[in-house]
Amino acid sequence: MTESYFQFLLKQVDTPFEGWDFSYISDTGRVATEPFPWSYTNWVLKELFHSESMLDMGTGGGEFLSKLLPLPKMTAATERYKPNIPIARKRLNPLGVKVYEVEDDSKLLFKDEQFDLVINRHESYSPDEVNRILQHKGIFITQQVGGTDNLRLNELLGAPMDFGYAEWQLAKAVEDIKAAGFTILEKKEAHPFTRFYDVGTICYYLKAIPWQIDDFSIEKYEKQLYNIHKIIEQKGYIEVKSDRFIIKAVKNS
Repeated sequence: MTESYFQFLLKQVDTPFEGWDFSYISDTGRVATEPFPWSYTNWVLKELFHSESMLDMGTGGGEFLSKLLPLPKMTAATERYKPNIPIARKRLNPLGVKVYEVEDDSKLLFKDEQFDLVINRHESYSPDEVNRILQHKGIFITQQVGGTDNLRLNELLGAPMDFGYAEWQLAKAVEDIKAAGFTILEKKEAHPFTRFYDVGTICYYLKAIPWQIDDFSIEKYEKQLYNIHKIIEQKGYIEVKSDRFIIKAVKNS
């Protein structure tokens, strides 16, 4: 390995990223994540198969939702990130799914008690608003990224470690959901490792999730990136801990 290879890897940050599709690095084996002790998909499928109306909050480019066929008779999706919206609509509209642009979690453009199932993976939400749009005994399933997610990357790069989400943990989410009028049916949390096998993958990843290091750029962090590159040359990878939790709740009334 030479420094010229390092410079080649840094160019990975310019690779286009759209929707919520990490296949460029995951399908090529450049990043690997330890399996969770649960399957978000199977939690959803257990409720989806007998649901008649479902909302997918934060659908990204619709990648996940499009793989859940057959969908309930009435299925809708929301998305906040503007570049994702045309991607999601192109993928989901042919499936009969309308995609709504969202700017405020507390003001969704849906009627009271419109859905019997609301799913949410890694998207913000207002517990009170989810309660409003769910039918009596409706189900809310959310998998969230906890506030300590991938902090080892921040540490290795000498970036700020506190980006305002440290308190976002399972206990806090459970407390908020219960206060909004739900009963918790299931909950789990885990800290699986993620391995990055080259520094270009890290650059690509951090570009896709700018909230992890909001001032990230190759120019600012090139020295630290080179140090990581040397660690990977010697060890074969770097490993960081993720922070995930999942909750299934039922609306009380």
